Amino acid sequence: MTTVSTERTWIGPDAKERLKILRSAKSVAIIGASPNPARSSYFVGTYLLQSSDFRVYFVNPNATEILGHPVYPDLASLPEVPDIVDVFRKASDIPSVIDDVVASGAKTVWVQLGIWNQDAAVDGESKGLTVVMDRCIKVEHARFHGGLHLLGFDTGQITARKTLR
Repeated sequence: MTTVSTERTWIGPDAKERLKILRSAKSVAIIGASPNPARSSYFVGTYLLQSSDFRVYFVNPNATEILGHPVYPDLASLPEVPDIVDVFRKASDIPSVIDDVVASGAKTVWVQLGIWNQDAAVDGESKGLTVVMDRCIKVEHARFHGGLHLLGFDTGQITARKTLR
């Protein structure tokens, strides 16, 4: 019987490395993109289209259009190899997504906030991928580009001061 440790020992790229990933990328594919405006993948897609220079591709075998853009059934169908593959899939799906990312030739897989599969992260790195896990690409992009506020909106003000309660 194998026991699975819930302790997080895998670290992943630090803030400087994540900034470098975002600055060098030109394209992002969103796996698990949803045409439902209530889903976080839709919100992230909207943000990336409006607030970044990335070429954004949506991947979902069950959709045809999201935010006026075509949706591709899989990574292999994209018109280019994306620099970052942003993943909105459950943790148990991440190992097969890692395999798809490796097969596509993409170099970075970014697994969304709240999704954690340590074994898949280690496996991805062993196959040459840069793996970011349990982080929101929208939050990270906004943080590095001066557009982050508690609710995800740009307040136009940068401060490190804590407010009194």
